[in-house]
Parts: sequence; C-alpha cells; structure tokens
Amino acid sequence: MTATLTNDTVADRYELRIDGELAAIEEYTLEPGVISFNHTEALDGFEGAGAARQLTERILDDARERSLAVLPYCPYVASFIGRHSDAYLDLVPTDHRAEFGL
Repeated sequence: MTATLTNDTVADRYELRIDGELAAIEEYTLEPGVISFNHTEALDGFEGAGAARQLTERILDDARERSLAVLPYCPYVASFIGRHSDAYLDLVPTDHRAEFGL
C-alpha cells in the first residue's frame, strides 16, 4: 500500500491518495505563518481504515516543516493533537489551546 500526500493550493486542501485513489482530504485556510485546519474527511471505502489518521499526521508534519502555527478548527485534528500532544501540541499557539480544548 502506497500513500502519497499532495497539497492542492488551488482548492486549499490536502489530499491523501492510497495506491493512487483519493482516500482522504483536509480543507484548510492559510494565512501568513498560520494554517487553520477546517475539515477532515475520509472518503467512501476508506473510513475506519486509518486514512484520516495518516492524513492528519502528514499535514501536521508538513506544517512543522513549513514553520506554520496550527489552528485545529476541525474536531478530528484537535482530538488527534490532544491524543498525540507530546508530538504536536507545540504547533498550536499557547494562547489558542484552550479554544480547542488542548
């Protein structure tokens, strides 16, 4: 199984493809120095198969590589950060953490 992440900057969304098939998407809003994650969706046939988890892990790693602060408006992303706070909580600005229950 090969998973690839692409950033569709025209549609403002990340796309995770598994074996070439679109499996999950993350809609975002980008502002200088900050990315807001708004909606995560695993597409038909990929729900419960870990596609959303893989996508979320990769987009958070990409935000870190790009030195972007993260605002997780999407409940899935906020929950993921909460469960993996040792790896990702530092991406969320301290003054915004309570807003997302972090």
